Amino acid sequence: METYRFSTALREDARKKIERLGYADIVVGIPSYFSQETISHVIETAAKGLEKYYPNKRCLIFVSDGGSTDDTREEAEATDISEYNIEKIVTIYRGIPGKGSALRAVFEAAHFLKAQAVATFDSDLKSITPEWVKNILEPIFEGYDYVTPYYKRYKFDGTITNNVAYPLTRTLYGLRIRQPIGGDFGMSYKLVKDFLDKDVWETDVARFGIDIWMTTTAIVDGFKICQARLGAKIHNEKDPSRDLSGMYREVVGTIFNLMEDYESFWKSVKGSKDVPIFGDFVGIEPKPFEIDKEGLIEYFKIGYNNFAGVWKVVLEKKDFDIIKKLFMEEDFENFVMPVDTWIRIVYRYAYNFHATPRQKFKLLNTMIPLYNARVASLVNELGDKTEEEAENYYQEQAQLFEEMKPYLLKLWK
Repeated sequence: METYRFSTALREDARKKIERLGYADIVVGIPSYFSQETISHVIETAAKGLEKYYPNKRCLIFVSDGGSTDDTREEAEATDISEYNIEKIVTIYRGIPGKGSALRAVFEAAHFLKAQAVATFDSDLKSITPEWVKNILEPIFEGYDYVTPYYKRYKFDGTITNNVAYPLTRTLYGLRIRQPIGGDFGMSYKLVKDFLDKDVWETDVARFGIDIWMTTTAIVDGFKICQARLGAKIHNEKDPSRDLSGMYREVVGTIFNLMEDYESFWKSVKGSKDVPIFGDFVGIEPKPFEIDKEGLIEYFKIGYNNFAGVWKVVLEKKDFDIIKKLFMEEDFENFVMPVDTWIRIVYRYAYNFHATPRQKFKLLNTMIPLYNARVASLVNELGDKTEEEAENYYQEQAQLFEEMKPYLLKLWK
């Protein structure tokens, strides 16, 4: 019953508009939810980029909304791009609530219209420029299938990317894709069709974790991948001490689930290689922002009181002893978690997630305070470092993830 109900993410009115349109060369998809302050800027900038760089292409901007109860859709409808001769459709998608369902509607529209190239941009972007459109789409017209963003980011922005998504994607699948969950992507028609053919749209992929699912699928299915320089990503900032628990659960849970689906693939991967990066950095430089280190450590200490018994079972004794010492540490300036401890924590949680038949996400919840401890440690370690020094640190950490892969393989057996 449910499968039939959600056999498409397109509502009838959107489908009719797409049918009237007939075809498009380029589809720009904007998944949106509560973005009334920024949605107009993203639509207008995308339209300017399409007009400037692809004046002879037939283009559609497709806003796929999750049923926002603010004025997101009204703002999107009211944004006048008629001077650019670009079509625009604003619709609420059908299906399981989440970004995955929003993108499914975009992919279905692009597939029907036989679009050569598809770009997706987050609806809360403040730093998007017309050049982003060119940098994301140009490689598709030159034969690439999947374009991931390559941002300039403040050293404490993207903590889930820096400490889990990037090093794990690189270690498991052998490609150094710096922003595997960036949100702003380019795709070929062939890849869009591949995504739609997967039987995932009734699963949690439709709800969350779509970005890492797309990146991993593109790698495993052998598509041609590159990265596009986009300058700083300025959007609604997320303080890791307050906002990222849900996102952590979604992204890391999807990575761990995919490890089960693609076990034979990643087990055979040795080392990693660079992925081409194209385009010039465009837009503004990233701005620093405050991180509540005390809040992170407090979250960790509450987690210790709740989950120490679980951690004792999941972690190696030497790592549990380090965690216990961090719990006892009263001088927050001395709060530092060794890199190899963090990597073993990630690998042991990946294995235990795999080995737990039920309640996998309950187990994953117990990892979040440890992640907060890792971020607090980084604030101490990288506080006085430049962006370049911080980036070198993250690259060295990712390299150590690779070197410690035999530890994961041994656990998995």
